[in-house]
Amino acid sequence: MKKLVALFAALVAYAGMAFAAVNINSATKEQLESLDGIGPVKAQAIIDYRKKNGPFKSLDDLKKVDGVGDATFDKVKKDIALSGTTTVPAPAKAEEKKAEPKKAEAKKEEPKKAEAKKEEPKKAEAKKEEPKKEKAAAADAKKSDAKEVKTDKKADDKKKADEDKKAEAKKKADDKKKADEDKKAEAKKKADDKKKADEEKKAEAKKKADDKKKADEEKKAEAKKKADDKKAAEKK
Repeated sequence: MKKLVALFAALVAYAGMAFAAVNINSATKEQLESLDGIGPVKAQAIIDYRKKNGPFKSLDDLKKVDGVGDATFDKVKKDIALSGTTTVPAPAKAEEKKAEPKKAEAKKEEPKKAEAKKEEPKKAEAKKEEPKKEKAAAADAKKSDAKEVKTDKKADDKKKADEDKKAEAKKKADDKKKADEDKKAEAKKKADDKKKADEEKKAEAKKKADDKKKADEEKKAEAKKKADDKKAAEKK
């Protein structure tokens, strides 16, 4: 029977976790901190972004919040929503009730009051240490949040550097292509200019030859005319 109760309590706890969802448009700071990868710093940043820009329009808008990059978003996207009531896993009270009989049994086995009194100073000392432990845990959480922010920033910087590198490579390729096209166009222009010059040179040479031939023919005709005129004069 005890095993069945324990199994039922575990199923209830699992179901609570499975249906847990945080409405990022209405969740409190504490509720936001229940998300994997969201500490006090990021939770406050989400609330500040919400106050400044209004409700989130899509889940992807969460990445616009300072400190929330792709890595953090991938951790929480399955547990967030834009509407509805925020639900977070509650402590398994059934487990606590189950443990109560064991506590009663343990009390029967406790040492005598004198021995218990000896342990009280140690408990008091341990209680004094609890605030220190809580403070250390908060410092570790803050350090972890800062580390995640730094990691996300490095990923974003690398992505931007890769995009800039690709853009630079494309620009160089485009510039080279344009330079090659300009070079070909210049070579074609030179070839066309040379061809035109050669044709003009040939035309000029032909014109000179034709002019010389015409001049020679006119000279011959003039000489023949003079000879004919002389011959006619001698007959008279």
